[in-house]
Amino acid sequence: MTDSPLPPLLLIGCGKMGGAMLAGWLERGLTEAVVVEPNPAATAAFAGRVTVVDNPAAIPPGFRPAAVVLAIKPQEAAATLPTLAHLVGPETAFLSIMAGRNVAGMRTALGGAAAVIRAMPNTPAAVRQGFTVAFPGPGVTAAQRGLADRLLSAIGEVAWVEEEGLIDPVTAVSGGGPAYVFLLAEVLEAAAIEQGLPPDLARRMARATVAGSGALLAASPEDSAQLRKNVTSPKGTTERALAVLMAPEAWPALMSKAIAAATDRSRELAG
Repeated sequence: MTDSPLPPLLLIGCGKMGGAMLAGWLERGLTEAVVVEPNPAATAAFAGRVTVVDNPAAIPPGFRPAAVVLAIKPQEAAATLPTLAHLVGPETAFLSIMAGRNVAGMRTALGGAAAVIRAMPNTPAAVRQGFTVAFPGPGVTAAQRGLADRLLSAIGEVAWVEEEGLIDPVTAVSGGGPAYVFLLAEVLEAAAIEQGLPPDLARRMARATVAGSGALLAASPEDSAQLRKNVTSPKGTTERALAVLMAPEAWPALMSKAIAAATDRSRELAG
């Protein structure tokens, strides 16, 4: 049994994440969407497939989307959300992927009665391998939650939490997580060059090692600690390296501090 067609959608912002989401929805059979995006280059790949306008005032009169997806920068929320208040209604869900902006603040900006779902995806959404955690605000119906789940699953795996405060550590871990993984590839490459490997080889090796390890982690029933142990021969080279990385002041402690710092910043953004 196949899913029913996606209903009409309004996408506010078509940057990297908004564009990834839109591409996923079109792959899932989306046939009617309006995109508000002032940068023509951002929507060039979708020409002829969606209606594009450059500001909310240009949204076609009478267009009633089943969901309004807020994919703008958090600092744009105060100016943008009030212009969408006329779309608030019992049949319309507002799905926000803005970091830090909480449900209460968004509902106030939209007039107080909007059904708002707050979600945090990550950039592997671009290859449909994202991970998104979502929180349903007051008044969100089961049907609206189901629609949000369909929209988010078009870009990867979806999980839900029933406590909004958990979105802050989610932002720190999975929202920012790809950057930490890319940093790993970056420092592996640099360390390989320091040990005399040619730069081209160092780059290929670091990227393939990180990507292949991620694929193995995704495919294996074993947890990450066991996979690490599987690579670590007693008294071998990996054990010697891990003794440095896992020292009390090293990688585990630094990652804990990094996630705490990012979680705090997410809370600050909520005001």
